[in-house]
Order: sequence, then structure tokens, then C-alpha cells
Amino acid sequence: MRDIKNILSEIRVVPVVALQKVEYTKPLCTALLKGGINVIEITLRTEKALDCIAEAAASFPEMTVGAGTLLTQSQVAAAMDSGAAFGVSPGMTETLCNAVHKLEFPFLPGGSSVSEFMANREAGFTIQKFFPAEPAGGVNFLKSLLSPLQQISFCPTGGINLENALSYLSLPNVIAVGGSWFVGPERIKKGKWSEITRDSREIIQMLR
Repeated sequence: MRDIKNILSEIRVVPVVALQKVEYTKPLCTALLKGGINVIEITLRTEKALDCIAEAAASFPEMTVGAGTLLTQSQVAAAMDSGAAFGVSPGMTETLCNAVHKLEFPFLPGGSSVSEFMANREAGFTIQKFFPAEPAGGVNFLKSLLSPLQQISFCPTGGINLENALSYLSLPNVIAVGGSWFVGPERIKKGKWSEITRDSREIIQMLR
């Protein structure tokens, strides 16, 4: 199983989606792949999330499928059983930490304070989610961590968009960003697949 560093460094923008219907999964993954993005985080914020993860993992072996908003040990196990290649959480608890270590599941724990980042580092996580990025201090906050937390790299999510993504990605302690600005629920609901492909291509071009 690939580690979280390899997953995030390959495509430095991770689309974060909440899917209400399983039938959205295939056209969404197809649109992203056509645009050059081969990773997706499907959040466990809907009743159909695990089914969508299973559909994406089974139908698109070229797509690295992650499970987001993992809050409990049982959700970690369910995500793995559904075929998720990695997991993401907005925070971290001792129970959650023990579960991902025991199951050897590539994991991106979240935090928004120096103490949380230090605790996650002590637990073995050198790559972490910075959430919610913009409300918690944004680019300037991450800049201030360059010296004291040199061993930690971040994947900011929360308020990331086309306008600020490059500012985050220009920081040496940012490995990737996560966002939903180009895969929002209304765009998915209306089947704007060509727009998602177009914007994915624009993002990939922006990163070159």
C-alpha cells in the first residue's frame, strides 16, 4: 500500500467531495481523470459515501481513492473494507490513532494548532492536514511554522480555492492542498462533468 507522502506529492491538488448518490461516482471520476487528476477524497458526510468509495475503487484502478472525515475506529475499518487507499480526518484522537496504526492504513490526521501538530508528530505523522486552513490562519500561519516545526509537512484544506492554492503550494512545508471549489455539490448535482474536466486541466497546468 502506498504511503501518504507518495499519494499527495504525485498530484498536489486533492478534490474533496461529498456524494449524495452512487451514480455520480463514475462520471465524476471519469471527468477528473480526463482532466489529469487521479486522486479523490470522498468524505463520509453522506449516507452513500462508503458505497461511492467502493464504486470508485472497483471501477477506476488508476484512481487513488481516499476516505475523508473519518472520526471513529469503525469508520476506518469500513473505509478500508470499501477499498479506500488512504484516510483523512479533521482531527485526531487516541482511539483513531491506534486504529490506523494497527490497520497500517495510510492516514492524514488533521489539526489547527501547534500543540495538535506536535502531538500528531509524536504519534508518527510527519504529514498532516491543516484544517480549517483559512479560518485558522492560512498561509501566514503555515509560514510561521517553517522554523519550529521543520519535520512536518501539511495539506491545507478549508477555504482553498483557485486564487489562493498557489500561495499555499509555494510554501516549502506544504505538500498538497485539498479543496472542493471545482467539484462542489451543485456542479455534481447538475452533471457539469465537462466543467470539472476543464477546471482540472487548468489546475494541472497551473502547477507546472
